[in-house]
Amino acid sequence: MPPTAAPRFDLYAVIHKAMRLALADTLGRIGSVDAAEPGPRREALAQLRSLLDLCRSHVDKEERYVHPAIEARCPGVARRIADEHVEHLAAINALEAEAVAFQCAPDAASAFRLYRHLAAFVAENLEHMEVEETVHNAALWAAYSDAELLRVHEAILASIGPDDLAQVLHWMLPAMNPGERAGMLLGMRAQAPAPAFEGVLQLARRRLAGGDWAKLERALETEAIAA
Repeated sequence: MPPTAAPRFDLYAVIHKAMRLALADTLGRIGSVDAAEPGPRREALAQLRSLLDLCRSHVDKEERYVHPAIEARCPGVARRIADEHVEHLAAINALEAEAVAFQCAPDAASAFRLYRHLAAFVAENLEHMEVEETVHNAALWAAYSDAELLRVHEAILASIGPDDLAQVLHWMLPAMNPGERAGMLLGMRAQAPAPAFEGVLQLARRRLAGGDWAKLERALETEAIAA
């Protein structure tokens, strides 16, 4: 058998895992909300607003960093997704307005309407991300080296403020598999200031199930001993 090619650097893989988890979890939260209970209703709508902020930021990062890279060497490839981004931003604004209306006049019918519209938004985003991970990645891998793609990734990371990073990590940490999670945390430990890394560890402890947290602890301890 010929040797398997090493996997290419994927700009989309981990952030899309986070986005898929955030979309699915929030859809379930809105679908199960009791419109008559003010506290749970406020919490569910706060999560929805946070999700919509995350989606808007995600579109911005792709438009500012990824699409220019694609269009620079593969003109026209990003046009379909760019057009869908316009539609997604309009849908985000519509969902925000609908969430406000539901908060002001909550009832079961408006709750279900918001849920259905969010479900359609989730479905569109799942298909959208599949195109990015196939069509866009094929173009990026044909036109760029992994070192060049890593520089794009680093530029995106540098543009994310602490609060936005915490929002992303809230979903990213539980969405990753153990190897991805350990690799990211080991990289952070090597590069980030100690207080910032400790903050990420505290977030990981809160967000991960017991078994996943134990695996991460072992990975970090093993690397520390090896060093």
